[in-house]
Amino acid sequence: MSDEDNNPTAKGVAMAREKLAQAKADAAKRGQLPRREPRRKAAGPRREGGDPQLFGRAIADLLADRGWERSAAVGGVFGRWSDIVGPDLAAHAKPESFDDGEVVIVADSTAWATQVRLLARTLVRRLNEELGDGTVTKVKVRGPQNAPRPTGGLRVTGRRGPRDTHG
Repeated sequence: MSDEDNNPTAKGVAMAREKLAQAKADAAKRGQLPRREPRRKAAGPRREGGDPQLFGRAIADLLADRGWERSAAVGGVFGRWSDIVGPDLAAHAKPESFDDGEVVIVADSTAWATQVRLLARTLVRRLNEELGDGTVTKVKVRGPQNAPRPTGGLRVTGRRGPRDTHG
């Protein structure tokens, strides 16, 4: 009579080893080999709902809850304008607003406004790379904002107009 026959614990351990060996053999036949490395636990302690969380995660959750993700992304692009379009263009043209897929850009001269208009397709592509495809559909460019021009016909100042006579 062996030691296993007298000790029920030893008998259970031997049976468990046998079953484990059988399960491994069956898995090998199916091509499903067991893991060689132990499973990794999640990094750090598990957080509960009321526990403090990382600041970046809290901001991301807030933006998602309020539906501000796109506005925040657009604000980020406006803040990094120089990095996106280059320092030369950024020195002369600034984004003013974003609404319904349209970005309004204000240039400091008519020459730079023309340059931005020529680059409009490239700007739409580049902004969509930053914000997600289809976010920007149109670039509207405005030149420098001067005082409004007077309406009506042309006028000559300092003269009496059509009643002026020569003699």
